[in-house]
Amino acid sequence: MDYTQGRYPILAKKTLAKEIYDFTVLCPEVTGKAEEGQFVHILAEGHSLRRPISICSIDRKAGTLRLVFEIRGEGTRKIAEKNVGDTIDLIAPLGKGFHLDGKLKAITVGGGIGVPPMLSIAQFYGENCISINGFRGAEAVILSDDFKQSGAREILCTDDGSRGRKGFVTAALEETLSECKADIIYACGPHVMLKGVAEIAERHNIRCQVSLEQRMGCGVGACLVCACKTVKDGKEYMAHVCKDGPVFDSKEVVFDG
Repeated sequence: MDYTQGRYPILAKKTLAKEIYDFTVLCPEVTGKAEEGQFVHILAEGHSLRRPISICSIDRKAGTLRLVFEIRGEGTRKIAEKNVGDTIDLIAPLGKGFHLDGKLKAITVGGGIGVPPMLSIAQFYGENCISINGFRGAEAVILSDDFKQSGAREILCTDDGSRGRKGFVTAALEETLSECKADIIYACGPHVMLKGVAEIAERHNIRCQVSLEQRMGCGVGACLVCACKTVKDGKEYMAHVCKDGPVFDSKEVVFDG
């Protein structure tokens, strides 16, 4: 695993929704080797354990990473207090990313804070991508303009119908697949959503990659906290999200485990 540890300056900071923040960080030695779907591990001052944050997008020319995250505890709250000009201590890039192929037609499916990692995929595929993004309600919607600027077609879903279409992303995925062909599906979001997406992909015989979320300790596969049950060649085994993932082929994940 080829990663770097250092302190890097925050070039831009935005608030996208309630307790959801958007940082642009200058770290050219990271962007030179980062892949879509990988993550960074950030040290929150005053806390011993780092916090994993998915990479939202990579600007290799500018040498910047875009990180979008939600406050979920005191650690991420401490990180969110950082401002432009401050530095953050991060280890990156970590984990295994998505497999991208410009010859394919792709669908991305994101739920809540699982939407940001899908943006870099939409940017890669452009008009050959349909992005299905789901949120609780209009107040939680983020990055919609960015998806539109990527060239991808965005299908926006909200649980309450306050913006976009009402309902879950899985229903939108089923409808989309009945109307058009796709070669691969990428997904990131709540466990139950990923399970539903994986089942749909299997029924339609479409390759699917999912990005899992687990509580992590070290981020490099040493502490074994982020174990998840997977299957390969008919045998179950415990993989680790930080090292073996966070991206897995959906057929390898035991969602009921």
